[in-house]
Amino acid sequence: MRIFCATSNPGKLREFRLAGEEFQVQVEPLGKLAGLPPCEETGATFEENARLKAAYYGQHADGLLFAEDSGLEVDALGGAPGVFSARFAGEKAADEENNRLLLERMRDVHNRAGRFVCVVAVANGAEILSTFRGTVEGTILDQPRGSQGFGFDPLFYYPPFGSSFGETPREKKMTISHRGQALRDMFRWLRSRE
Repeated sequence: MRIFCATSNPGKLREFRLAGEEFQVQVEPLGKLAGLPPCEETGATFEENARLKAAYYGQHADGLLFAEDSGLEVDALGGAPGVFSARFAGEKAADEENNRLLLERMRDVHNRAGRFVCVVAVANGAEILSTFRGTVEGTILDQPRGSQGFGFDPLFYYPPFGSSFGETPREKKMTISHRGQALRDMFRWLRSRE
């Protein structure tokens, strides 16, 4: 079985493919993605943005396509960076810039609770067929730890593992991560429709 995905993020693509292997689902990036104007992420929630992207890019796929929106919600920041996680420090900000800004905002903050959230939307053309949500709770560190993963992974401490996501091997992280949860639910759903 094959499904297209709408991402140009190599870290996400690796995780998508890793999750698909368990269900014998081949995840392929949408080849036309580079030639398309990017979808405007105007949604106020992860689900709204995932649906927008899946409906937009789904029209250009030769088969089913999924898109996801994910990010970090920090309680002390009122849920920020939230849907702005990838562009927290600016539209073209690198992971290091986003991490630096988060550390600045969290300086001297005692409540360090936060969570990663992921919503995956599946589309057939412009029609949304279903959505899947995953969350994982953790705390925000006061300095980065580890060089694995991407985004805010080095600042996200997961107590049951005793490590940050940046210190956790990808295969282990995917067993409990927000993205791993949402993707497994999607792949199970896809297999149930066969």
